[in-house]
Amino acid sequence: MPIKSGQGDFIMSRAVGVRPCCTWLVTISIAIAIAIALTLTISGAVGTAARAQDTVAEDAAHRAALLAHLPPDAAQRIFGLETTPAPGPAEAIGTYERGCLQGAVELPADGPNWQVMRPSRDRAWGHPYLVHFIEQLAAKMPAEAGWPGLLIGDIAQPRGGPMLTGHASHQLGIEADIWLTPMPNRRLTAAERDDMFSTNVVAANGLEINPTVWNSSYLKMYRAVAREPEVARMFVNPAIKRELCREAGTDRAWLRKIRPWWGHDYHFHIRLLCPPGEPECHDQAPPPPGDGCGKQLAWWFTPQALHPAPGHARPVLISNLPRACLAVAEAPATAALQDRPR
Repeated sequence: MPIKSGQGDFIMSRAVGVRPCCTWLVTISIAIAIAIALTLTISGAVGTAARAQDTVAEDAAHRAALLAHLPPDAAQRIFGLETTPAPGPAEAIGTYERGCLQGAVELPADGPNWQVMRPSRDRAWGHPYLVHFIEQLAAKMPAEAGWPGLLIGDIAQPRGGPMLTGHASHQLGIEADIWLTPMPNRRLTAAERDDMFSTNVVAANGLEINPTVWNSSYLKMYRAVAREPEVARMFVNPAIKRELCREAGTDRAWLRKIRPWWGHDYHFHIRLLCPPGEPECHDQAPPPPGDGCGKQLAWWFTPQALHPAPGHARPVLISNLPRACLAVAEAPATAALQDRPR
């Protein structure tokens, strides 16, 4: 599937159901993941051989296979191996799919109304602007949607930049994945966070929502998030967009921010506007006028969209990023950050 500039996640396929837990099956799945990643890497689809919800073992297998074939100056390698943020004032540099982040802060693993998922990936870093937004948004969910809170997926790497697996964007620290499972009324263990799966709300045919899972709280949740002024776009599965169009009623202005994209059936992707006063951060053009429920949406249910041709993405080189990102990548970490427990 082709990557369109500035659009959103590039996820090869969606998670369906629960993975087997038996050791021998896990071993086989890792071997298969490595083989798939190697095949895609050799064919030129570098960096896209993983899903955003892969388990720890699956993600590790994809990372190892890709690292074995990426050139030394691949931005995915350089930023994907960083474990500490770049010191200095917070600054998002570049565009959503070609950029980096200075002065990142880590969203705490637990808050009153959120829990961070897939913690072993170390992708809970973001611009303070986004971290504050998530904390405030999560606090609104009990009243707005009846959810106890939010389960937070990938945000960004410690220095932003291109990721080895799962995403084409998430590079500036102002985007986040939110799972479509409400936060439970207990604290999940580290093992649960790394290996459990979110709720897939789309039917197996990909054309409709799953009526046995979907309920009115989803409409309330999507609407509440889209109404936040900091939000530029929310990427959702086309079937979810179509259901929201049906249920929205007469108040439809917020639907303009709800953008259909492949995958996104077990999470949605928030993209914020650039933080105020940061000229090196470049916003995407606003969505087209209207609610996006007409011909724009109908295309997503054509054979061309339902069965897209495979894409062939080349590695993103450090020279493809803004010049300031090289300084971000090379900046030494402070001693305190180097010694932090992992």
